[in-house]
Amino acid sequence: MNPFPPTDFRPDFAKCGGLIPAVAQDDATGEVLMLAYMNEEAWLKTLETGDAHYYSRSRRELWHKGGTSGMVQKVRSIRLDCDGDAIVLRIEQIGGAACHTGRRSCFYREWKDGKAAVCAPQVFNPDDVYKK
Repeated sequence: MNPFPPTDFRPDFAKCGGLIPAVAQDDATGEVLMLAYMNEEAWLKTLETGDAHYYSRSRRELWHKGGTSGMVQKVRSIRLDCDGDAIVLRIEQIGGAACHTGRRSCFYREWKDGKAAVCAPQVFNPDDVYKK
């Protein structure tokens, strides 16, 4: 991936108060794996490295996805919406899990037929990976 797209392919961080929602989608299957936020630093770091970087709103810092767990996201392509205020990262999820709960997708809870259920098993035990 060319690390620096043309200047007309840039999110409008100023318009959104500095943070842009970023959806991580499996490049091969189209499955939505997670939603996070990017600031300009995360955007530039993602372009530079080819790995997804986000801004952690809870920790208030740059976050390299998979930096602790090894479950990195290799960016295959980036889509920017018409208003420049939302991003879709088409990624290859290394290690099989995008969610800190140990599941493939952060969207592992489903409402269907009048019932709530877990619709994705754990791929790893977060207590073993994060050692809090």
